Amino acid sequence: MSGSAPGPERAPESARHTVLLAEDDRAIRHALERALTLEGYDVTAVADGVEALAQAHRGRPDVLVLDVMMPGIDGLQVCRVLRAEGDRTPILMLTARVETADRIAGLDAGADDYVVKPFDVDEVFARLRALLRRTGTGTPQPGQQPQPLAPDGRPVPEAPARAVHDGQVVTVGDLRIDPPARRAWRGTRELELTRTEFDLLELLARNTGIVLDHSTIYDRIWGYDFGPGSKNLAVYVGYLRRKMDEPGLPPLIHTVRGVGYVLRED
Repeated sequence: MSGSAPGPERAPESARHTVLLAEDDRAIRHALERALTLEGYDVTAVADGVEALAQAHRGRPDVLVLDVMMPGIDGLQVCRVLRAEGDRTPILMLTARVETADRIAGLDAGADDYVVKPFDVDEVFARLRALLRRTGTGTPQPGQQPQPLAPDGRPVPEAPARAVHDGQVVTVGDLRIDPPARRAWRGTRELELTRTEFDLLELLARNTGIVLDHSTIYDRIWGYDFGPGSKNLAVYVGYLRRKMDEPGLPPLIHTVRGVGYVLRED
């Protein structure tokens, strides 16, 4: 872990947020716990997956930071258990594995984001802020439309939407999205979507027919541009396609090579 912890003057921004940190490496755990505390988070740090599950059940944190490789129950298993229980608390995974397949395993387990070791602590802070913006004080109340935010927290103007809006419901062909309820259907079949998958699908649907470039999508969904070498977005688009597409139905999400993605009826 590199980077220096910011000074206490930044603490008020995140003072209300609680973090459950599970990391078996004592040095990393202590360093990250101290950095998060100085940043203003209320941190509970544990050394293994068993204790992480116990703490998560004891009092639900605002966000979890889980090391993938831990003795006994690892971070992936913790993530799977919580998701199976219906717990939608955002999860940031810490991993020393850099292969795409390993990162996909974490996302498949239900994680919302990941950071590869060795990491800069400022990157962890940026990822946490992005997750909390999507699930904390920026979460819309029933009857309100979600407001996209830039990485600095300021509202980002929406591109003109070409989808059909029926009250709160967004409809594109046989795709129907209910943002306040966070539910979506393809025809009569309800789609079982993770938090990030739903956010991505909603963003594409609200901009039907408009090609959104990679940077725009990263900023809107993650609040952080992972860079041109990242496969994160492609992985999530693949998840959505597998859940939405089926024989006899036209694909809705299209790749515009070298640019980004667009949702449209062909």
